Amino acid sequence: MIPRVIPAKAGIQFQITQLAKKPSNAPEKQNTIEMTPQKPTFRLDHLITAAMLFAMAAIAFANVVSRYVFHFSFSATEEITINLFVWLTVAGSGIAFERGAQLGMVTLFKIFPRNLQKAVVIFSALLSAALFMIVDIFMIQAIYDEITLFQATSASLGIPVWIYYAGIPVFSVFVFKGIYRNAAAQLTDPKPGRTIL
Repeated sequence: MIPRVIPAKAGIQFQITQLAKKPSNAPEKQNTIEMTPQKPTFRLDHLITAAMLFAMAAIAFANVVSRYVFHFSFSATEEITINLFVWLTVAGSGIAFERGAQLGMVTLFKIFPRNLQKAVVIFSALLSAALFMIVDIFMIQAIYDEITLFQATSASLGIPVWIYYAGIPVFSVFVFKGIYRNAAAQLTDPKPGRTIL
């Protein structure tokens, strides 16, 4: 038997096993392929982004139902939805980096020699990481200022603003992981422009 693992886009992997030819007196099960599902890997970033997206959809749905059934709108929920959207964007950027789904110009990249492609991948990963480091530095400074100086609270719910700010450096961990994983995959794969799905 020759086992082979094929990753699927939905996160479920199947192991395909090709059976060897049986003797001629055996029933007609020659060269059949069996597909047995493997246990999906647990991904914290996928779970967090799915939970945030579900929370945003549930809040919006509850708000629409309450507006049309009870003629009452939960205006404070807009604050939560907006901040969840920002957090979702940061966490989702890490997944996009890992899959190579961020915007990029590959026309010149594909004609470069392999050594130059590797240098471009490293340079691009360093620039991306530097950008998010700068964002994190400014956000940590803003969090410090909010905690020590301003102590501002949100207009609708009265939640300290620094709690909303804290999501950006926290979820940037997934961005750095995605940048690293994509760069490592591109450096080890002999085919240019590899993406992880």
